[in-house]
Amino acid sequence: MSLLDGKIGLVFGVANKRSIAWAIAQAWRQAGATLAFTYQGDRLKANVEELIASFGPDTLLMPCDVTKDEDIASAFSQVAQKFGKLHLLLHSVAFAPRDALEGEFVGTSREAFRIALDVSAYSLVALARAAAPLMTNGGSIIAMSYYGAEKVVPHYNVMGVAKAALEASTRYLAYDLGPRRIRVNCISAGPVNTLAARGIGGFSDMLKQYEARSPLKRNVLPEELGATGLFLASDGAAAITGQVLYVDCGYQIMGM
Repeated sequence: MSLLDGKIGLVFGVANKRSIAWAIAQAWRQAGATLAFTYQGDRLKANVEELIASFGPDTLLMPCDVTKDEDIASAFSQVAQKFGKLHLLLHSVAFAPRDALEGEFVGTSREAFRIALDVSAYSLVALARAAAPLMTNGGSIIAMSYYGAEKVVPHYNVMGVAKAALEASTRYLAYDLGPRRIRVNCISAGPVNTLAARGIGGFSDMLKQYEARSPLKRNVLPEELGATGLFLASDGAAAITGQVLYVDCGYQIMGM
C-alpha cells in the first residue's frame, strides 16, 4: 500500500515543470494520492493542462485567483462536489510587484506591500479556512517559505516580510486547526530556478552562494523538495505541526 492511497489533495501554485508545487504534486501522485489543481490566469492554464495530462483526463483543474474570495469558494465547492472530502493542501503561491524586488526595501510602496502580503501570506489563511470543513478526518496543509523570512537577503525585500508573515500564520493556523487533526507546516526551500525565483535580482549569485557555503556544497533538487512534501503529507509526520522545515542543504545553520 502506498503512503497516500485514498488521499485527496488540492494543489495551488503550479506554473510550469520547474515549479516546486509540481515536484511535490508528482511525489503525492506517485504515492497514490488523487489530486486537483488550480491555475492563476489563462496565461498559465495551458502549461498546467499539459503537465497534468498524464494524471488522467478526469483530473480536476480550476481557475483561482487567491486574492478573490469568490474564486476560492468556487474552487473548494468543486472539490466538495467531486470528492466530498480533502486530506492535503499545498500552498505554493507568492507574488510581489517586480519593482519591489529591486533596490532598497525602504522604498517599498504601500501598494506593493499590500499585494505581497495579500497574495503570499493572507492567501494561506483564506485557503486553510476553506479547506478545514472538508478535512473531516484530519489533514495536512503545507506552505512554501524561504530563508529570507528569517534573515536579510538582498533584493528579496518585501517578499521576506511576506514570508515571515506566512510562517507566523502557519503557527497560528496550526494552533487553531490542531483540535481537528489538521496539521499546518512550512517547507523553507533553498533557491530553485523557478519562474518566481527568476524575478528576484541577483538570483544566479544566490545559487552560487548556497553551493559555496552550505554544508552539502550544492543546491537542493526539486525531487528532494517533493520527497519532503510527501513526508509532511504522510502519517510519518502525524505529530509535526506549526513547523518550518528547512530543506536547503544545510545553509540555514551557517553563521558565516
